[in-house]
Amino acid sequence: MAALTFTHQNLLHFTPKLTTSKPYLKPKRTKTKLSIQTIRESPQASFTDQFVLQLADSLEDSLPSSSSSLPLQKLRDNSSETLLSTQWPSRKDESFRFTDTSFIKNSDINPISHPPNSLDLLEVSRDTQFESFNFVDGFLVDSSFSSSNLPDGVYVGSLSKLSSEGILKRVCELLGDFEWGDLFWSVNGLGAPDLMVVYVPEGCRVWNPIYLKYIAVDGADKGSKKMPLSNPRVFVLVEKGGEVGIVEEFVGKVGSECYWTNSVLEVVVGEGGKVSHSYVQKQSLSAAHIKWTSVRQEKTSTYELVEVSTGGKLSRHNVHVQQLGSDTVTELTTFHLSVGDQTQDLHSRIVLDHPRGYSQQLHKCIVAHSSGQAVFDGNVKVNKYAQQTDAGQLTRSLLLEPRATVNVKPNLQIIADDVKCSHGAAISDLEDGQLFYFQARGIDLETAREALVFSFGAEVIDKLPYSFVQKQVKDHVKALLKSRRKGSS
Repeated sequence: MAALTFTHQNLLHFTPKLTTSKPYLKPKRTKTKLSIQTIRESPQASFTDQFVLQLADSLEDSLPSSSSSLPLQKLRDNSSETLLSTQWPSRKDESFRFTDTSFIKNSDINPISHPPNSLDLLEVSRDTQFESFNFVDGFLVDSSFSSSNLPDGVYVGSLSKLSSEGILKRVCELLGDFEWGDLFWSVNGLGAPDLMVVYVPEGCRVWNPIYLKYIAVDGADKGSKKMPLSNPRVFVLVEKGGEVGIVEEFVGKVGSECYWTNSVLEVVVGEGGKVSHSYVQKQSLSAAHIKWTSVRQEKTSTYELVEVSTGGKLSRHNVHVQQLGSDTVTELTTFHLSVGDQTQDLHSRIVLDHPRGYSQQLHKCIVAHSSGQAVFDGNVKVNKYAQQTDAGQLTRSLLLEPRATVNVKPNLQIIADDVKCSHGAAISDLEDGQLFYFQARGIDLETAREALVFSFGAEVIDKLPYSFVQKQVKDHVKALLKSRRKGSS
C-alpha cells in the first residue's frame, strides 16, 4: 500500500512512498517498583530501552501510596511488564514514520503526583451548560455532576468509590483487554492515578451526555524543557440495549504552555447498544497530546465519533474499533486544524469480522502554516466472514501555505468477496472557481477565502450532536483562523 505525501509549494507535487505494517500477562504483585539495576542484570536487558525504563520508574514513584483496586492494579502490572520490552518510537517505526516524538523524549518529563490546590482550580473556567466531571492534571476531582440526575443502575465516577460488586466484576473482566496498544497505551496503564468508570445497565438510556472535561493546570513556560505528564483514563461499559453520549473536552489553563496529556478511553458497547462520542481537543500549541480510543462493539451496536482537534505542538489520536458481531454500525468523523508549527496525527483502525457490518469514515484537515503538518493513517480491514459489509473511507486535506505538508495513507484491506467498499483521498488548496463564484457576486477575495476555509471544517463540526458544543467549537476555530491571518499579514 502506498502512502501519499503532499507538500504545498510554488509548484505543487506528489511524492509516492512505499510502506510496510502485547502480551496479556497475569499480575504477579500487588505493587512492584521497577528496579533499573535489576533489569540491567536480567536477560531482558538487551531488549530494554533505558529511557523508557526510567520513565516507568518515575511513573511508579508518582502513584498514590494507598492500595489500588484489583482492576487498576492488574492494569498497572500488565503495563509495567509490557514496558520492559518496549522501545521509544522513532521515525524508523512504520506507525511513526511521519510523526516525530523526539519533542517529548528530549524534554524533562515529570509525572504529576497529585492534583493542584483549590486556588488553581478556581482559575479554570467552567464554561459548559452541562454538568461535568473534571479531570485536573489527570486526577478526577469534585465534579458538578449530580448522581440524582442519572437513571437507576447507572454509575459514573471513580473506580475507588465503586461499591457494586457486579459492576466491579464486569470492569475487571474487560479493562485493558487489548492487544494493539503501543508504548503510550502502556505508559497510561502504569501511570493512571485512578480510573473513571461509566456504566450503563441493560436497556437503559442516559438522556443527558456525560461531559468529561480534562484540564491541564501544571505546565511550564513556552520553550522550557520541563514537561509535566498526566495520564487520565476512562472506561465506558454500555450493556445490552443501553445508550449514552460521551463528550470529552481537553483544555489548558491560561499560562500553562508546555505539558503532556496522555489519555486513554476504553469503550465496550453491548448488543444493540449505542455510544455517541464527541471529542474536542484544544490544548496549548506548545503541549504534547497523545490519546488512545479503544472500542469493542457487540452485534447490532452503534458507535459514533465526531472529533475536532486544534491544539498541541504534537497531537496524535489512535482509534481502534473492533466489530465483534453482525449488523454493527461504526461512524468516524474527524477534523484536524494546524495553524502553527504543529503535527496533527490520526491513526485509525477498524476491524470487521462479521456479516452486514457498516463503517463510514470522513477525515478532513487544514494545514494553515508553512511549518504545519497533518498525518492520516486509516486502516479498514474487512475479514473473510464479514460478507455484505458496507465500508467507506474518505480523507480530504486543505493546504493554505507554501511548504505546508500532509501525509495520508488510506488503507482498505478486503478479504471477503461480497462487499461494497470504497476509499479516497483529496489534497488541494482552495479552487479558483470557488473564489471566482464569490467575487462575481461582489464579495472580496479575503472574505471569500475565509468563508470557504471555515465551511471546509464546518461540515464535521455540524455533526457534533449538541448545539452548545457546536457553537463553542465554531467560535474557537474562527478565532484560530483569524489569529492566523493576523500573523501572516
